[in-house]
Amino acid sequence: MESTSLGFPPLTIAVFVFLAVAALLIDLFSHKGDKPISLLNASLWSVFWVAISMAFAGFLYLQHGSEMASLFITGYALEKVLSVDNLFVFMAIFSWFSIPDNLRHRVLYWGVIGAIVFRLIFVVIGTSLLSIGPWVEVLFAVIVAWTAVMMLKASGDSEGIEDYSGHFAYKATKRLFPVWPKLYGHNFFMNRQQVEQELQKPANKGMSVPAKGAMFATPLLLCVAVVEVSDVMFAFDSVPAIIAVSREPLIVYSAMMFAILGLRTMYFVLEALKRYLVHLEKAVIALLFFISAKLGLNAADHIFNTGVSIDANTSLMVVLVVLAIGIGASALFPEKPEDVTEQ
Repeated sequence: MESTSLGFPPLTIAVFVFLAVAALLIDLFSHKGDKPISLLNASLWSVFWVAISMAFAGFLYLQHGSEMASLFITGYALEKVLSVDNLFVFMAIFSWFSIPDNLRHRVLYWGVIGAIVFRLIFVVIGTSLLSIGPWVEVLFAVIVAWTAVMMLKASGDSEGIEDYSGHFAYKATKRLFPVWPKLYGHNFFMNRQQVEQELQKPANKGMSVPAKGAMFATPLLLCVAVVEVSDVMFAFDSVPAIIAVSREPLIVYSAMMFAILGLRTMYFVLEALKRYLVHLEKAVIALLFFISAKLGLNAADHIFNTGVSIDANTSLMVVLVVLAIGIGASALFPEKPEDVTEQ
């Protein structure tokens, strides 16, 4: 069977592309209504993505033997473990931007689409791009810790942000691109006419926007950008690990892609559980500080050869233990009814 430059025949590549695109389209059209995703719905979607991944593994087994299927499953499982940290960073990002529950799937969906493109670039270029990884990890470790502090300050505050003009992301972006400082439905952009109409509303009295610019970004687009950046930062950690498992580009990329797509629905399982387990958010904040420390230690080991780092298995165990503590605390010390009413 003739192979392509990716090392696999056209049929294998076609099956991978078909499964990935079809699943993405099904996902997109299943969540067009901007409705919050329930725990049951998120759980079923998680099972769906695992089934799609295993279907591709089964195809690899039938077409290319057990070795290729095993390499794919190993890479898939490793990416899942390494990407667990993303779940908690996503949660912190949404808390920082006060994104409503019904818009979070839309943000993650398009954030993941961008991540798919960036991961492909990483795989094509290979480890040369990843050589700057340790220094990026240092910066990202500081950002994650700072985000955890912001989430800790906002803990228990259920009020959303109406005006983003004082938000750091708005201040940093408006110098580069016109930004409307309020959410506008589920839109990522607004045109000049829509902005002018919003300025006429009494609630927006006194607001001003740049005189130039036909298109304006909304805070929802800024949130997508931050999600994209966070995933790219984690790619510096996970891509080398997957490349170490297999040098076959299709195996590496398909394992990462299916794992990332499934991880997004796992986020909603965790988010839904957080609504019922009142102390789980505290566990998430603790894990953000742990992730920051892990990134810092691993970067220091790469740069200075300190010999002190936290491997993937240890990290996963810490995540499971801290989450278990959060769940246990919620069961032993449930929130009082009057506290729930206040929130």
